Amino acid sequence: MHCCKRAAQILVCAAFVGLVPARIVAQQPSLIAAPARPAPGSLVRLTLDARNTTADSIKSVSGSMSGEPLHFARTASGTWRAIGPVSVDATDSVPARVAIERTSGSLDSVVVFVQVQQRPRAAASGRRRQLAVNPRFTRPMSAETQARIDRENERAREVGRNAHSTPSMWTEPFVNPRPSAITSRFGSGRMFNGTLSSRHLGVDFSGAVGTSVRAANRGVIALVDDFFLAGNVVYIDHGAGVVTGYFHLSRAVVAPGDTVEKGQQIGLVGATGRVTGPHLHWNARYGAVTVNPQDLVALGAR
Repeated sequence: MHCCKRAAQILVCAAFVGLVPARIVAQQPSLIAAPARPAPGSLVRLTLDARNTTADSIKSVSGSMSGEPLHFARTASGTWRAIGPVSVDATDSVPARVAIERTSGSLDSVVVFVQVQQRPRAAASGRRRQLAVNPRFTRPMSAETQARIDRENERAREVGRNAHSTPSMWTEPFVNPRPSAITSRFGSGRMFNGTLSSRHLGVDFSGAVGTSVRAANRGVIALVDDFFLAGNVVYIDHGAGVVTGYFHLSRAVVAPGDTVEKGQQIGLVGATGRVTGPHLHWNARYGAVTVNPQDLVALGAR
């Protein structure tokens, strides 16, 4: 009996030894970009999964894409999300690089290379919009005028750069600034009197002079001015690097420093600046990078 009892005890101990867990290995961080193959000038949603089964929690997450800082926010599921820009000039792949600092002081890094769609030449030429306009629109700019345009473009880029210093002011999805038809989409070519002028780096909405233009989301008015090309403009800083611009207005009804809510009227459709007729040109930037404003709408809530 004693031998049997001792043998049973050994078997029980062996069973418990077999249940001792192996050393816990931390999960390797992963970074996913969506869409996987964006077009030039797109915004992508970046999702970082850096959850750790150990007690070494995340202290901070930072990163960059297309030369602009990324602003990660933690989700209820424990992942981290941000949006990142793809330059309109991107032709191959764009890296999104992320650094993760943990409470212990240890650092992790992860990178994803976002493959950019190539523009098919035939399709691109088919999207070119043919316009017959007054020859003054196709004449070279004077040195003085070009200098003014360069200064105004730099002011717009500065608004975008400053938006990285503003906390995100939006949680709801972005909306179009007008309910009217879109007459020209982002990235389409513009042919003036048979000459390819440039890509269209915004979205045009139809509208009669004096009809309403509304804020695409909550933010602070960063700039109200009269630009040579864009006419009367309003720029909204939405925070976390995101800026929207509203061009060719007949009048702005807001002032710099005003906080505006999503859907609030900020101006009226006009034909100011270098245009052939009344409409709203809607523009967006992530930092200094121009992006498709309709990608903001497609992103959904933050």
